Amino acid sequence: MSALPLHLDTPLFRTTKAYSESGLPLWLKLDALQPSGSFKLRGVGRLCQHEVENGAREIFCASGGNAGIAAAYAGRALGVPVTIVVPETTSVEVQLLIEATGASVLVHGAVFDEANAHAIALAATRKAAYVHPFDHPLLWEGHGTLIDEVVAKGAEFDCVIASVGGGGLMAGIVAGLQRNGLSHVPVIAVETEGAASFHESVRAGERLTLPAITSIANSLGARQVASHVFDLPNSHPIESVTVSDAQAVAACLKFADAYRILVEPACGAALAVADVHTGLLSRFKNPLIEVCGGIGVSLAKLKAWQENLL
Repeated sequence: MSALPLHLDTPLFRTTKAYSESGLPLWLKLDALQPSGSFKLRGVGRLCQHEVENGAREIFCASGGNAGIAAAYAGRALGVPVTIVVPETTSVEVQLLIEATGASVLVHGAVFDEANAHAIALAATRKAAYVHPFDHPLLWEGHGTLIDEVVAKGAEFDCVIASVGGGGLMAGIVAGLQRNGLSHVPVIAVETEGAASFHESVRAGERLTLPAITSIANSLGARQVASHVFDLPNSHPIESVTVSDAQAVAACLKFADAYRILVEPACGAALAVADVHTGLLSRFKNPLIEVCGGIGVSLAKLKAWQENLL
């Protein structure tokens, strides 16, 4: 087995000032171009490698989609079987994509929490490795490589805009900033209304569990963020904002028109900030947006969502 990372050093480029309502040139880190379709391969690949290096011969993971296909890709590259447990909300198209990547798919539970508990139980029964989709230090270490790459390219940025689901991406970004001497650079954490578990927790001052996910951005569908993620504002400057589903979808379509790349509404949420929260961005000169990607998208889906949200 190669010790080389499974993820790619993805392209980084800058928009024109005219691209967004912010009037700022935006750095875009294109993790939508990872082999698995999203940033998830950075951390999931790192954790899967660690487990296999330490003797794992089988991997279980729970996921609504993106972590699952990342684990499937990693398992295929590492030569170990992978089983992904998905909740009933995961579309048939995404299930087929995971299977086509090489993993077995089990459907269990109405929500991620139930699928996750089942994956943990199965892994314990089979004495296999369990890979969490967002709550593990090695995941965060892996996700932080996106910051390493931006710094290595010499790009100057003064804030990072990223979508938040369970919070693994944000935890990785903070880890990457801190290990590169950029602890002063704030993270703008973005969620869609109806999937804003971090935002509601920050407002309440305690880690809350949402009663349900009502956003179409089901990749952000963690009803509760990881404990470590809830604590991050105590050690790093983080600003929590939300956008609507309609704003996220509009940002996806705008991005597709401009750059010919499809991303999920969960990713569109981060892209939407430059149009929706221009007052917040007026404090900065060089925002960096993590274009996290996502497999649960097609042009037809984006147009259908747009029509339904009008």
